[in-house]
Amino acid sequence: MGKREELLQIAEDKVRSGGYSNFSFRELANEVGIKNSSVHYHFPTKADLGAELAHQYTDSFMAALGDIYDIKAEGKDPIDVYTEIFKGALLVDNKMCLCGLLGAQNETLPEKVQLEVKRFFHKNLNWLTEAHRANGEQDPQQAAITTVSLLEGAMMISKALNDHDYFKLATQ
Repeated sequence: MGKREELLQIAEDKVRSGGYSNFSFRELANEVGIKNSSVHYHFPTKADLGAELAHQYTDSFMAALGDIYDIKAEGKDPIDVYTEIFKGALLVDNKMCLCGLLGAQNETLPEKVQLEVKRFFHKNLNWLTEAHRANGEQDPQQAAITTVSLLEGAMMISKALNDHDYFKLATQ
């Protein structure tokens, strides 16, 4: 892993643990063992780093989901696959969804970061709408909004109450 990737990983961990303001370039530089100016070499501004974080997170998330029709061909429900990704983030990593957390801070984020967070939600809603359509839902768009809202909200409640049983209950 190069320094750029290491910076992104540490920044992601910090944001998913405490939000966009939970890191500084100085902290990242110290943790990676480079000079503060070297962080700026890779990411001229915090907004550049935040936007790249959200972009990569979205791409990784969508890649982990895979193709809806391949999932169905394997005899699985794509909504269950989607839910499992959230469950893993919370129960295994003990972290919030990066873009869900950033979305809650949207008004305070730089425009570059806001655009990438919107990209995450647009891609997720499109995927979920198609997944619900493939499952025969009457109103797949409404079902998609309900699904992502339930999962993001259940994560938030579980973290706020420090009890993952709330997430488990919400997703049964």
